[in-house]
Amino acid sequence: MRKSQLLIIGILLLFAACSSPDKQSADVTKTSSATAFKKDSTEKRVLSQEFKEYWYDGLAEISNYNLSIERYGEVREGNAVLIFVTEPFDPTDQIKADQQSDSNISVLKLNATMDFNTGIYPYKIMSSTFLPLEREENAIKVATSIQEWCGHTYMQLNLRNNQYDGVLYSYFQSEGNTQFKLKNAILENQIAMQLRLDPSKMPVGSISIIPSTEHLRLNHIEPKALPAIASSEIIDDYLKYTIDYKSGRSLSYRVQKKFPFQILSWEEYQTSENTQPTIKATLKKSIRTPYWKKNSNKFASLRDSLAL
Repeated sequence: MRKSQLLIIGILLLFAACSSPDKQSADVTKTSSATAFKKDSTEKRVLSQEFKEYWYDGLAEISNYNLSIERYGEVREGNAVLIFVTEPFDPTDQIKADQQSDSNISVLKLNATMDFNTGIYPYKIMSSTFLPLEREENAIKVATSIQEWCGHTYMQLNLRNNQYDGVLYSYFQSEGNTQFKLKNAILENQIAMQLRLDPSKMPVGSISIIPSTEHLRLNHIEPKALPAIASSEIIDDYLKYTIDYKSGRSLSYRVQKKFPFQILSWEEYQTSENTQPTIKATLKKSIRTPYWKKNSNKFASLRDSLAL
């Protein structure tokens, strides 16, 4: 065999030896990431035909609420908006799926905002929560930002390997930029979403629940699951669902008894001694529309339909 042929064979073998580990590493990384959230890890969630017809018709439900919230020892008036919509979700990267894939899952997304002023400066709060619809699983992700003139904070929880991976970025030195883990438990952020599925299937009795990311950040509380008692009762033409934390804080939702189980109002009490709610939101207006297609100035009148 000629020296030139031997040289070519040597180069090809060297190339194969160098390229194989990279391919193997990429495959291992992809497999590891894909197992972060298993589509078949829990029991299948049963969705009613009413639910499918209402939530898979290409529309979102947008509801505006009168908001009363206590901040810095005074009550502030503002607006809270709940936006419910279904969408495909990439469980590996845990973001909205832009491309069709067999690995995608269907989620109910809730974008919840609160806007109010504290004296001269405004507060803008938004959280996005994603609840899997194919399996009986807790929310797979929640991301929350709080913006005000002093600075802003961002907190995110991702459900991976049966626990929540959390990150917190804050302008407060005492909080800093941190990473943490929480055991898999019900998120307070997902309660409004579960109520929309079927209030009669809500957990009651003793539960372990992670307080809302908004509550944790506004009060600078360490994230962790807390013991609480959940209860449900029918009052007149609505259902009331209440969570009483053993620490004294309580949260209650009033929901339509019949489908689509719209959220009529919610209240929060900081301690059992409170006679007035620290947060109260009451429904003003609601519309159903594909808002992502209504970003032209000609659609600005839709804000009037929501009393915004």
